[in-house]
Amino acid sequence: MLKELMIPNYIFESSWEVCNRVGGIYTVLSTKAKTLQLQHKDHIFFIGPDLGSENQFFIESPRLMSAWRKQAAKDKLHVRVGRWDVPGNPIVILVNFDTYFSKKNQIYADFWNWFKVDSLNGFGDYDESCMFAYACGEVIKSLTKFLDISGQNVVAHFDEWTTSFGLLYCKHYLPEVATVFTTHATSIGRSICANNKPLYDFLFDYYGDQMARELNMVAKHSAEKVAAGQADCFTTVSDITARECKQLLQKAPDVVTPNGFEDRFVPKGKKAQSVRQASRDILSKVAEALFGYHLSEDPLFVGISGRGEIRNKGIDVFIDAMNHLKGQHSLEREIVAFIMVPGDVSAPRSEVLERLKHPEIEYKDPIYFPVTPHWLNHIESDRVLNMITYRGFKNRQIEKVKMVYVPCYLNGDDGIFNKTYYDLLSGFDLTVFPSYYEPWGYTPLESIAFSVPTITTNLAGFGAWALSEGNMKGISDGVCVVPRSDHNYQKVVEEISLTILDYARKSDSERALISGRAKALSKKALWSAFISEYEKAYSIALKNNRLNNKKDSLSYRIL
Repeated sequence: MLKELMIPNYIFESSWEVCNRVGGIYTVLSTKAKTLQLQHKDHIFFIGPDLGSENQFFIESPRLMSAWRKQAAKDKLHVRVGRWDVPGNPIVILVNFDTYFSKKNQIYADFWNWFKVDSLNGFGDYDESCMFAYACGEVIKSLTKFLDISGQNVVAHFDEWTTSFGLLYCKHYLPEVATVFTTHATSIGRSICANNKPLYDFLFDYYGDQMARELNMVAKHSAEKVAAGQADCFTTVSDITARECKQLLQKAPDVVTPNGFEDRFVPKGKKAQSVRQASRDILSKVAEALFGYHLSEDPLFVGISGRGEIRNKGIDVFIDAMNHLKGQHSLEREIVAFIMVPGDVSAPRSEVLERLKHPEIEYKDPIYFPVTPHWLNHIESDRVLNMITYRGFKNRQIEKVKMVYVPCYLNGDDGIFNKTYYDLLSGFDLTVFPSYYEPWGYTPLESIAFSVPTITTNLAGFGAWALSEGNMKGISDGVCVVPRSDHNYQKVVEEISLTILDYARKSDSERALISGRAKALSKKALWSAFISEYEKAYSIALKNNRLNNKKDSLSYRIL
């Protein structure tokens, strides 16, 4: 099979999340980079938005590609070139796209005339995304001209609807470049779920264009749908999302490219033990500072993280499962549940900082509102906090189940924990990600990579993958996959609650065995195992591009 594959000589991959950590696509690209760099040594170029100081882990290199940058300047491109400070250290081109806003009406008119992309009612981040994507196309045009790619296999890969215009730019101006388009989550599918509409039971009754009009998503949906149809190879990240694409975008993916993981930065051996202990120490100290008493000797730390999408990410299920657990009289072990979801943070709470600064003082009372170590702006409207309060979590010592809401992005500088998410993750005993809408699901994969068993659902791409690997019922193999549908919310809550109860009862040796199994499963999801699907995608794109160009050439000769 490998002998039949067409191998690209150059790959350009564009995404809003190149050196810009705002979501799961960042993890996809930054962990995939090492494997691609090994295969295509400096012939893989990542293109992202120039956001100044917000471009995390970008290391600018004044001498790198200096000759092309002179050409880029002549092409009136404003770029910075450097490397991504992640395993593999691939070349990154950051492009400033401000100058294109003055031309957007003409660009939108052209793309309507050429491809029927309906940008008339674009709003929010639509303009910003489209102008960035257009700039990506200009970068690829300039660089391919400089490299003189005639006769070579070149692939331009675009991630998510936000880069649709880049793909369409290539289709119009660079027909010799093979294009790949990856939908990580359809814009209309995510919107259906965000508007509390049932997606799965009625998926085949939905018509994407109609739903786009109903949900005021016409422009984004149009750009995404056209890009999927025009791409030489269309991919998505799971079989679940493939069905969604076929129905809502009216285009079935050519290949499914599941998201792998790079575990190079996962601590091992004695270092892993010390990182875990340091994490447990700070988790305990913060909880005790909030509660005003010492936790039991070995509490069970349970966590959930991700974007603050209450329904899609299953945060509501998590809170209700913990609430259900409070009523389990057979529960003997103390459980502290942490919700690590970015919110509208104001500042670290001074009273928590004071207690952390003076651990020698024995505090007898909880602080006011002992649920969160950070203040929030518009605290009265925070949905996560309101649900925690509504379910009656008081965090009293007599209660076996406590809840802590950490509403900040854990980058090591939140003012309270001052540890990255990965460092904190090491200290947990169990994680729960009961997603309703989750095309893949990096959070449970990250969890098991750090030897922390996890609970997820069959509606997450990762959960479905775990089932395909022969996942056993319950948590015994490190991943518990709970069946979820549009209409079994309470059953999901109860099953998760009972799974946590079962795990809390296990001995240290049993939990160690389960952690080992979780780690072993994560090894099957490394990029080294999944990158072959990308190789297929590149080959499909190159073959289809060559075939389509031959057809166009024949049509031209006939005319």
